[in-house]
Amino acid sequence: MTELKRILVIGGGHNGLVCAAYLARAGRKVLLLEAAPRVGGAAITREFAPGFKVSAGAHLLHLLDPQIEKELALARHGLSYARTSLKTVSLSETGEPLVLDGATVVAGKVSASDQAALASHRARMQKFARVVARQHGRVPARLASGNWREALTAAALAFDIRRLGRKDMREFLRLATMNIFDVLEDTFDGAQLKGALALDGVLGAKLGPRSGNTVFNSWYRASGDAGGRAGSFALPAGGMGAVTQALAAAAQAAGVEIRLSSPVASVLLNGDRVSGVRLENGETLTADVIVSNADPKTTLMKLLGARHLETEFARRVHNLRAVGTAAKLHLALSGLPSFRGLPAEHAGERLLIAPDLGYIERAFNPAKYREFSGEPVLEITLPSVHDASLAPAGKHVLSAIVQYAPHDIAGGWETQRERFATATLAVLERYAPGLRAQIVASELLTPLDIEREFRMAGGHWHHGELSLDQFMMLRPVAGAGQYAMPVTGLYLCGAGCHPGGGVMGSAGRNAARVILKSRQAA
Repeated sequence: MTELKRILVIGGGHNGLVCAAYLARAGRKVLLLEAAPRVGGAAITREFAPGFKVSAGAHLLHLLDPQIEKELALARHGLSYARTSLKTVSLSETGEPLVLDGATVVAGKVSASDQAALASHRARMQKFARVVARQHGRVPARLASGNWREALTAAALAFDIRRLGRKDMREFLRLATMNIFDVLEDTFDGAQLKGALALDGVLGAKLGPRSGNTVFNSWYRASGDAGGRAGSFALPAGGMGAVTQALAAAAQAAGVEIRLSSPVASVLLNGDRVSGVRLENGETLTADVIVSNADPKTTLMKLLGARHLETEFARRVHNLRAVGTAAKLHLALSGLPSFRGLPAEHAGERLLIAPDLGYIERAFNPAKYREFSGEPVLEITLPSVHDASLAPAGKHVLSAIVQYAPHDIAGGWETQRERFATATLAVLERYAPGLRAQIVASELLTPLDIEREFRMAGGHWHHGELSLDQFMMLRPVAGAGQYAMPVTGLYLCGAGCHPGGGVMGSAGRNAARVILKSRQAA
């Protein structure tokens, strides 16, 4: 048994590390328990074949809060960038790739009208994405709480929308629930351009371009400014694990104690409040406050147990939509692959296989019936182009997010894995002839693998769908939108909380602020 008057953080993913660091900086005694032999959660860099390293889960940085990066001095703790402001390349099977640099088409064929429309479209989307971004660092207000401070928070959101101006405010409210298919069809003519822009509305979600909330999803994805440029993508030097290693160093410098290979089996209660945790090895640790970076279902239904929750609240948690549909493919390659029509200088950019809106919608259709896509959409990176530490000299690693691949696939992944891998490689081969001959080793992580390796219920990298009914004060569920759970002393700080997924850190910092104001942490 250990002493009271300390805080236990369950899980050393990026949000858990951020939360722990801020709590320790405020003078609290913090012990972080990580189940794996390393911190980082899904944001780790690991070797998947001799000499080949890859960002195992998240592979692009685009949402990390720059204030957190500054306050925790991540650069001083080792964080640097191999490349910032990646361009987006829409690959073509038969023609010329389309290369986008922000609002400019720098290569590929696009009409003058589409080029003009792209500039105005991106400016409008970035304006709306900034409204979303302003909410990231705020603790959501409870609906009808009667608390004047929360009323001010709600008023701030309303003001953010109102100050867009009457025309843009109406447009923001009109588009928020719309599908991205209709918006892009109304705005552009070029099929390849529409496909490239649509992918950001569906990536990581169980949604197709005709699904509602996909415009909102695209705003969310564009709400960061990694590397100092709004809506851009960056590659950390050393992979995504470099981010969480820097966070861990910052947390330890603040006084956080980190214990690795210490999986938690259960949260312990004393009456109606937490009293500690029991590890899987049987050890018991006591604490006044427990903060979980695990997903809401794992925390509340497994570690705590539904029997300790009010029935209606447990029902809401059970019904939280958190079924992953994105797989991850890693390839160790003997050389740099050659994509059709793509100059070698663009090989290290963000590469997409999403040739048009219809292709993406057809890729999504099988997921509705618990089947994988035989013609998947892909977001591809070759990080070794910019970071030689990830592969032996002259060789490369390919990292790709592959959609759609339901966690609960019919027939089970034991029987479907090889078929899905074969289908995915066949698509890649069409865009990069000769790729299969370059493969030295490969690794496919299905949502079931993601669930098992990173302990995410449902294998959903956001710990729950990002949609308006699971956002802000409704995330993860109504009645739990302010990080404190309905058990005294228990808090959430992970991606299942506001503002959501992505390597951002805002949920961890927001949770720390709430905890520091609570009586339990006083």
